[in-house]
Amino acid sequence: MKKITIGIIAHVDSGKTTLSESILFQTGVIRQFGRVDKGASFFDNDALERERGITIYSKQARFTHGDTSFTLIDTPGHSDFSAETERTLQVLDYAILLISATEGIKGQTETLWRLLGDYQIPTFLFFNKMDQDGADKDRCLKLAADLSKDRTRDFTDIGTPAFYEDCALCQEAAMEEFLETGRLSAVTLAQMICARKLIPCFFGSALLQEGVTELLSALDAYTIMPDYPEEFSARVYKIGRSEDHQRLTFVKITGGSIRTKSLLKDGDGESKINQIRLYSGSKYQITDHAEAGDVCAFTGISESFAGEGFGTKEEPIRPLLTPVLSYRVRLPYGTDAVKVLPYFRMLEEESPELSVLWDEEKKELAVSVMGKVQLEILTTVLKERFDLDVTFDTGEVLYRETITKPVTGVGHFEPLRHYAEVHLRMEPLEEGSGLVFESAVSTDRLAKNWQRLILTHLMERTHKGVLTGSPITDMKITLVNGKVHLKHTEGGDFRQATYRAVRQGLMMTECRLLEPFYRFTLELPSEQVGRALNDLGLMNAEFSAPDLDPSKGTSLISGRGPVAALKDYPAEIAAYTKGLGILTFFPDGYGPCHNEEEVIARIGYDPLRDVRNPADSVFCSHGAGVIVPYDEVYDHMHLDLDGRERYREVEKGPSTSRVVSSVPLGTEEIDKIIAGISRTNAKERKDAEWKKKYGDAVTGKTSLPDYVKSAPGIAPFSFEDAEIVLVDGYNVIFAWEDLTALAKENIDAARDSLIDTLSRFKAMTAADVIVVFDAYRVKGHSSEHSIFQDVRVVYTDEDVTADQYIEHFTNALAKKTKVAVVTSDGTEQIITRGHGCRLISSREFKNRIDSLSTRFNEKFNVQQRS
Repeated sequence: MKKITIGIIAHVDSGKTTLSESILFQTGVIRQFGRVDKGASFFDNDALERERGITIYSKQARFTHGDTSFTLIDTPGHSDFSAETERTLQVLDYAILLISATEGIKGQTETLWRLLGDYQIPTFLFFNKMDQDGADKDRCLKLAADLSKDRTRDFTDIGTPAFYEDCALCQEAAMEEFLETGRLSAVTLAQMICARKLIPCFFGSALLQEGVTELLSALDAYTIMPDYPEEFSARVYKIGRSEDHQRLTFVKITGGSIRTKSLLKDGDGESKINQIRLYSGSKYQITDHAEAGDVCAFTGISESFAGEGFGTKEEPIRPLLTPVLSYRVRLPYGTDAVKVLPYFRMLEEESPELSVLWDEEKKELAVSVMGKVQLEILTTVLKERFDLDVTFDTGEVLYRETITKPVTGVGHFEPLRHYAEVHLRMEPLEEGSGLVFESAVSTDRLAKNWQRLILTHLMERTHKGVLTGSPITDMKITLVNGKVHLKHTEGGDFRQATYRAVRQGLMMTECRLLEPFYRFTLELPSEQVGRALNDLGLMNAEFSAPDLDPSKGTSLISGRGPVAALKDYPAEIAAYTKGLGILTFFPDGYGPCHNEEEVIARIGYDPLRDVRNPADSVFCSHGAGVIVPYDEVYDHMHLDLDGRERYREVEKGPSTSRVVSSVPLGTEEIDKIIAGISRTNAKERKDAEWKKKYGDAVTGKTSLPDYVKSAPGIAPFSFEDAEIVLVDGYNVIFAWEDLTALAKENIDAARDSLIDTLSRFKAMTAADVIVVFDAYRVKGHSSEHSIFQDVRVVYTDEDVTADQYIEHFTNALAKKTKVAVVTSDGTEQIITRGHGCRLISSREFKNRIDSLSTRFNEKFNVQQRS
């Protein structure tokens, strides 16, 4: 039996939930036909949905008809919840687009049609309410033909020669079949529908259950089950919570199969599936496995999100519909915003279009929503679920920014002992493209792991524009060059360089402010058309000529206009039409702002004073980090824009005369510069402390003080009591699996990762930590000693191995100080053990660190709770 997932989508009040009820009633899923207006429908089982008579959350039901097992997903119809509908489209095989025969094509219907095209979902049209006055089949067919560009056909005439001939006009191959046989096979019709070459059209009344049987028969006969791969994959389309507050991850299995207790990617780790539930309405059936084509819910997954892919479908899907209005949350007096933030995050998880904006500095909350109805629902949900009374301000339009000319942004971050440079090519894309990231750098120039890190930093945050501080969009950002330092580059350095490169590029090119638009339909008495057209013209809206309906004495105006101008217009229409005018609108993307200068002046954003988003770069000059303004970075960058490395003298950096001290600096940048200036003195002090404590052995000198040579032996001790922990660096790297894998990509990164781990170990113990790396193959290399994150890092002399250094060190100090050696080298273990040192293998050392971390975390959590 084939499995098909279908969804019913429609403009609000078109009878969508009623059609779902009729389908479930005729297929035997429900025994009594429920009605939305009486609060007794199968799907609208939420108290809020029953109270308002609208669908707020998508829900699913399972039924069988003919040779097909269907999963039916009912979606919200109100435009404020259109993002919920869009998420459902990600898992549909087919869609039923419901249109009211009396109201015709609305603006929201056109937007839904475009979404179906964007997701390439085969569609059946059903004109509902054909029993009502004003419903005309010929008019409906014309509307459908205009909507689909003449791809719709009346399937109530199926079987007639005229029907087959009309269908054959939609595809050349079908016409050849018709000319040969005089008809089209069911397989050919199904293939044309699947390819969106043919759009079947049905008519009826869901309330009277007319035309529903014909629709069901067509869904059984003319749908094709997707060809699913054998490997497991799934797509998340919804996050919810059960009555017992368990987190539910709703997915469609798009390949292979999965069983309970299987491990799935969950954030940065993995989690086990505790249950697999097959929902039908509010009830569910627990199963031990799910197969391709099934729509189900997992429990046990804690960090999944709508749009996420599992298995071979790992790339998340970016939604096309996004919120256009933002409202600041007003909490009750005395309420801590930090404590209620998790409530909003939970609701954001369940409804991603409810974007929660948190201002860390002001400790203020704001939410981005699709419209005021969603805001009203949010207010009620916060009260019912969390007993939280909130109000909202008047709301602001969410602007976006883009660029009009290509530019290469450069970010350089080089405080003392840090280093990273990033070059990003930024190019404008057409409206609605969003942000596209890619790398065009050869691995010979920049290692793959660094490239991935830079792309991660590009995607991990919302980058602000420089006109109003609004998020950027509609551009392609390509990594074209980058540079690391073998010793000093850390992952955080590339974060700083990447952020600054984006910002510098924006400052060096022309930017444009974008505003959100609504697609609208306005129905009002014909005598009020002149007033409406004048108003819309003043709002910079684009609209068609009024469509007059003499029988009703009304006119219909369709068009597109700025959200900022239209959002408050419904109240004005209600006033001058005495409640007879109806304005409906639907988000329709972004476009150039009609009053850009006015908006920029009103917002008053100064990019140079935004210390959290600097465009300037940090270079090293005379042993200290200095700020170079964004417009001078090209003069000091270490790589040319064509990729060639510039010649520069070591430690020379930019001339101090180029540094502009009047540029406002953030506290983080000031701290980094101060740290860069003072680190040299700190190292000198640390060297003095170590020399006083352990003598010259630690600095690598061969001559040892007499008191060390003649020091008496010490009693045996445990690893935890060691005063010095001496680590054979490369031995540990190639004994730990994660570091070994990293070393294959970039040995510098593996060294840095080990030093970071040792630094955490140092913070949890009282021991001094020394890590030794071989440099005996580096011609002319002299031993190097540095202190990084309180860990002493040693690179040996040319012709001196780490084993020899450790042997020399332990021979000098083991009888005076409690020394523990971390290595898995057998020979080295024998020698150092003979010197009286405590030994621990590389693998055991990793286990000790993990155990220490666990204990410290538990202790910290206990302290936090108390």
